[in-house]
Amino acid sequence: MNTDLGTLYAALYVSHQVADHWIQTGCQSAGKGAKGWPGRVACAKHVGGHMAASVVCLTMLNLIGVHIAPGPMAAGLAVVAVTHYWADRRTPLRKLACALGKRNFYALGIPRDGRDDNPTLGTGAYALDQSFHFWWLFVAAIVMLMA
Repeated sequence: MNTDLGTLYAALYVSHQVADHWIQTGCQSAGKGAKGWPGRVACAKHVGGHMAASVVCLTMLNLIGVHIAPGPMAAGLAVVAVTHYWADRRTPLRKLACALGKRNFYALGIPRDGRDDNPTLGTGAYALDQSFHFWWLFVAAIVMLMA
């Protein structure tokens, strides 16, 4: 079976969703944006779980005949790991959103200080985070095809 962009992207997308919503622990989610080493470690553990999910999905493709050369796979996974870590440290992505004029959208749905008035996943920060990740999953899939 030929390897194509859509197949690779689908595997990376599925692994991303599983890693972000099933594998990531509450401590990782709450702590990955914290300052200093505790935040760095929490984020690195989350990215490690993300890489494990990605390897499982890509291995499953290999089992059905979709072969990805080890070098391009490693390069693509490095793209995912580095960009995921960067965005999930929170401050860099917030600064990027503000620099691009997305400050208000980033803050959309965030509870107001002293209130828990929007207990939902539907925030602008979450939407920008996910779309950032999806872009880099696409780039990673292209990298994996460059064998």
